[in-house]
Amino acid sequence: MGSSASKNTEEEDDGSNGGGGGGGGQLYVSLKMENSKVEGELTPHVYGSVPIIGSWDPSKALPLQRESASTSELSFVVPPDHETLDFKFLLKPKDRNTPCIVEEGENRILTGGSLQGDARVALFKLEGDVVVEFRVFIKADRVSPFDLAASWRAYRENLQPSTVRGIPDVSINPDPTVLESCPSESLELDLEHYEVPAPAASANSSLVYAADNAENPRSLSASGSFVNDNTPKTVSNSPRVSVDGSPSAKEMNIIVPVSYSASGVGESKSVGVISPFQHRDGQRGLFVDRGVGSPRLVKSVSASSFLADLKLDAQTKNSIPAAAGAVAAAAVADQMLGPKEDRHLAIVLVGLPARGKTFTAAKLTRYLRWLGHDTKHFNVGKYRRLKHGVNMSADFFRPDNPEGVEARTEVAALAMEDMIAWMQEGGQVGIFDATNSTRARRNMLMKMAEGKCKIIFLETICNDERIIERNIRLKIQQSPDYAEETDFEAGVRDFRDRLANYERVYEPVEEGSYIKMIDMVSGNGGQIQVNNISGYLPGRIVFFLVNTHLTPRPILLTRHGESMDNVRGRTGGDSVISESGKIYAKKLANFVEKRLKNEKAASIWTSTLQRTIMTASPIVGFPKVQWRALDEINSGVCDGMTYEEIKKNMPEEYESRRKDKLRYRYPRGESYLDVIQRLEPVIIELERQRAPVVVISHQAVLRALYAYFADRPLKEIPQIEMPLHTIIEIQMGVSGVQEKRYKLMD
Repeated sequence: MGSSASKNTEEEDDGSNGGGGGGGGQLYVSLKMENSKVEGELTPHVYGSVPIIGSWDPSKALPLQRESASTSELSFVVPPDHETLDFKFLLKPKDRNTPCIVEEGENRILTGGSLQGDARVALFKLEGDVVVEFRVFIKADRVSPFDLAASWRAYRENLQPSTVRGIPDVSINPDPTVLESCPSESLELDLEHYEVPAPAASANSSLVYAADNAENPRSLSASGSFVNDNTPKTVSNSPRVSVDGSPSAKEMNIIVPVSYSASGVGESKSVGVISPFQHRDGQRGLFVDRGVGSPRLVKSVSASSFLADLKLDAQTKNSIPAAAGAVAAAAVADQMLGPKEDRHLAIVLVGLPARGKTFTAAKLTRYLRWLGHDTKHFNVGKYRRLKHGVNMSADFFRPDNPEGVEARTEVAALAMEDMIAWMQEGGQVGIFDATNSTRARRNMLMKMAEGKCKIIFLETICNDERIIERNIRLKIQQSPDYAEETDFEAGVRDFRDRLANYERVYEPVEEGSYIKMIDMVSGNGGQIQVNNISGYLPGRIVFFLVNTHLTPRPILLTRHGESMDNVRGRTGGDSVISESGKIYAKKLANFVEKRLKNEKAASIWTSTLQRTIMTASPIVGFPKVQWRALDEINSGVCDGMTYEEIKKNMPEEYESRRKDKLRYRYPRGESYLDVIQRLEPVIIELERQRAPVVVISHQAVLRALYAYFADRPLKEIPQIEMPLHTIIEIQMGVSGVQEKRYKLMD
């Protein structure tokens, strides 16, 4: 009645535990007692033989930890060939002067994971011949030592098992029982009283016109004017446009070179990219994965470069992204198998004004940079404003204005030449942002790119008049073209006239490789059409665009409440949260209740580690989803160590990590680049969601997620500040990304 035991038979052993006799693996034993009527004055305990306690002294009995209002549990690990476990349950009163109450009947015996004798409930006789009955659940499962590492550490260091065992991956409105004994903490003040300033490099792209973040012309002098070879310090005449509409590169002088971060390969010991070694004697080394640090070369007089064996030229090596996993593998395959021009990709935007081209370009640039692809955004409108000024009326954009057509063609060709020149220096993906509304303009761009890069046209089409009107008004508010226009409605009328000029000559894309986004921006359907799209990176771009939209919604990022390993300064692990962490969990629940009180479709995302699940436990009213991808960076053999211990016992690994935290991979663990790769599905789902999401995760993971929204360079990710007990609110919408921070407690 109410008692159960499970065991592993020989048929269930998959052979991973070695030879016969059960050698290898461990037995994970779980003891549970359940009674909904007993008051809290009596606490269930267990005592008995080795390896549980090794004593029949009731004062040394181990307490079962409270799992819910009616259930208590104790979990422990024993070898599969353990001595017979001989134990009994007892109830300990809170009053130490009151004797313990031992269960009636014979001792319970567990051998090899099997409970001997009849299963039975636990009966306890109290004063006055009152009998209390507990349902007993005894379970023993064989698991590998690696799977048990985190749980064993929690038991050994905290003397308590996983507090969240049994919580499903997806739960709706769970009863917050895990932290029911912690003090109730509320937020006495309005939410704005907890707001703190965001750092200087925060995710506030909505405060800056997206085109202003695009690349500057290479021929721009320090004074902000274009120059040529003959007069480098003065404003030059416009460069001549050739027959095909492109100015000669020899006529332009690069005064302020645009710096770029060619994604070289790392040199640290434990990195997630190919490490180059000096090539000599043409001998190829054999890589041996030792599981710690970097691969070692053996059977070679000198270390031979793997990259040299691939016979990649310097330009090709530079175009390999600073990435890991699928991105790195696909990049190497593209370099080896694809045509030379396919090594560089130009995404050329096409569409009428006020269709979200620049917003899409900025978003795509941010995504590709975050994945590790060297990507730059070239906005032709920015080139035009820098060369011809910002006070251009709608007449400048008339198709029957030859001077305007020539000027606009000139800056488009200049931007294209700058993009191609950057690619030849190692750049991988260029986003060319302009209307490109005629076939003649697009033919000019394809001719300039021939043999140098692959062009994919990205056409944005919107037929929703409400969205177009909203975009027009945002344009007047944000665009430098109307910064000096004091009459808002006059600016709106002028922009509508400009739009009409483009509509007169607009020709939809029907040539080459293209992606068409039709009515996709609202997030309410629409369609996407692709033609002649192949390859890993173009496929990822299509997948990303399918899942993006402009629906405003907040995303809340926060670390778990302080854990016991935080207190001890230990890496990784699966420890419970401390008393301060429990208080933060209550405050966070109160914050979420106030901030998202009108958001019925919001959801809570956590990792699968118990410190995030416990932090989310007091939050009620929203579905909770556990993501393995949100687990903390895997520190491998360093899991559970302090950094001082790593420095003392593994000095080479410590030094490698210090030199390059981005690429450094813990022995048998992960690097930050690895974390980014496993977080890509999370980013795609966050982009796809139309309702608020609260993400409760860990420091390294949140650094990577935050870097995506803030468009921070990869090299900065390991240094991003991600304090405990702080909420970062990312507001996504039509104007970009805005950030707020709330510090609920120290």
